[in-house]
Amino acid sequence: MMKFLLDSNLASCCAVAREAGIEAAHVRDHDLQHATDFMILEFVQQHAFVLVSEDTDFGELLARQCTVAPSLVLLRTYEPMTPDEQAAVLLANLPRLHDDLDQGAIVVIERSRLRVRRLPVLPPIPEQREQ
Repeated sequence: MMKFLLDSNLASCCAVAREAGIEAAHVRDHDLQHATDFMILEFVQQHAFVLVSEDTDFGELLARQCTVAPSLVLLRTYEPMTPDEQAAVLLANLPRLHDDLDQGAIVVIERSRLRVRRLPVLPPIPEQREQ
């Protein structure tokens, strides 16, 4: 079963996801509320979580790392949403995203649009040999 770690601004959404039967934790549950984005990504990868956030910096970090994990779900709402609305948008899309998230992806969920980008986003840079 896939498990999700929700970023600091999604605490109420986490509770709604749990009520819906999703294995979800909040960064505060793991004392990560003051951690850097890089530290959160390391934790998520080490503990096999999918990260859910509204922070686009995570996507940029994942692209630079050229890895296939961890997966990231970005909730991009351009107008305010209640925690129930955030959870509803997330939960409505999770079933169709399972394979992508399981294999490594950055998923952007908007109210009316869904984008999936498989990891790694950028190909690894080949090592240069000294001559």
